[in-house]
Amino acid sequence: QVQLVESGGGLVQAGGSLRLSCAASGRTFSNYAMGWFRQAPGKEREFVAAISWGSGGSTYVANSVKGRFTISRDNAKNTVYLQMDSLKPEDTANYYCAADYAPGTGVVLTQSQYEYWGPGTQVTVSS
Repeated sequence: QVQLVESGGGLVQAGGSLRLSCAASGRTFSNYAMGWFRQAPGKEREFVAAISWGSGGSTYVANSVKGRFTISRDNAKNTVYLQMDSLKPEDTANYYCAADYAPGTGVVLTQSQYEYWGPGTQVTVSS
């Protein structure tokens, strides 16, 4: 069992930056591939970014955030981060982190493959 808790959300003006954190507890964090997803009001939850297990040598971000968002992990702190720069109003959503037990594999892009989810943190970008 893995418990995930996101933090770092808030209200920011367009063009600003936020860094989301997701703290994990329970099992060996480095064995888990991690991902970030978001859900805006009235929309389905969508993929944002993913990072592979271990040292996180592989990452992938959605086209909608490419060049603006960066995912990283610190296994010593059992934490995965989402650095969000040049934020836009359309980035407004509840952001969730997720974990998938996946040692030896790459990034995980499919929501249904993730086993554990955090409660989410709200990001609001004003125009």
